[in-house]
Amino acid sequence: MIEFIEAHRADHGVEPVCRVLPIAPSTYYQHVAVTRAPARASARARRDADLKEAIRQLWEDNREVYGARKVGHGVMREGWHGARCIVERLMRQMGLRGVIRGKKVITTNPDTSRPCPDDKVNRQFQADAPNQLWVSDSTCAQTWSGTVYVAFIIDVFARRIVGWKVSATMTTQFVLDALEQAIWQRRPAGNKALIHHSDRGSQYLSIKYTERLALADIDASVGTVGDSYDNALAETINGLYKAEVIHHLGPWKSMAQVEWETLNWIDCYNNRRLLAPIGYRSPAEAERAFYANHDELDIAA
Repeated sequence: MIEFIEAHRADHGVEPVCRVLPIAPSTYYQHVAVTRAPARASARARRDADLKEAIRQLWEDNREVYGARKVGHGVMREGWHGARCIVERLMRQMGLRGVIRGKKVITTNPDTSRPCPDDKVNRQFQADAPNQLWVSDSTCAQTWSGTVYVAFIIDVFARRIVGWKVSATMTTQFVLDALEQAIWQRRPAGNKALIHHSDRGSQYLSIKYTERLALADIDASVGTVGDSYDNALAETINGLYKAEVIHHLGPWKSMAQVEWETLNWIDCYNNRRLLAPIGYRSPAEAERAFYANHDELDIAA
């Protein structure tokens, strides 16, 4: 309304415009006075102005995907204190909002003819330390040059993405490349306690994939048929990725463009994104805290 009054005051005057709009002339004149001399603003207005800058910076630094809840926790980590309703009000005033997840796209083609490992997870997606439980899943995105597929491997302890791959084809090698990256990055050889859990997609049940798990001493686990929660954690990360990258930044021209933005998102997700299930910390921060505490216990022992 202030902008409308500014645009039409020369033609109609302030008071006549205010009589039509639901705003008092004194409110407009107060806004003009504060604009000319910011020191005349109230303590609340000055606090809101400073907080708006912090909110916008945090929102932009996190790929413009945070909603009021994540922004609220983020500014509190930076030393600001205020109720979530204040953050919601200021974000609404600035026209900022988080991404909204879309519908789930089914990319799994179950292969019931192959022998299948047991479900060793049974929906209990929890781990007491890194490299105890990995979950895998894949999703897809449409580009001008065709469909591309994206596979992730997530370490359940801190929800960290430890392996990923973008491909133009949904083949065994596609998901195997993501697994190879995870094995190289985490080096879990000899860790008999590590479980790799996936759905019943034919790629994950292939001979090459199961042999690679066995070679790395990783126990395979596969969800049950017809169970929408058999791989819920991996599907949650997939949904987050689709909302914050595929739907938020599209349309897409090529696989190379999807791959580049996926790389950027994973870097942000692993190192800076605040996740509620791990105490509004980033996955990297949660793992650092675990190892720091583990080293302190070793020293004390």
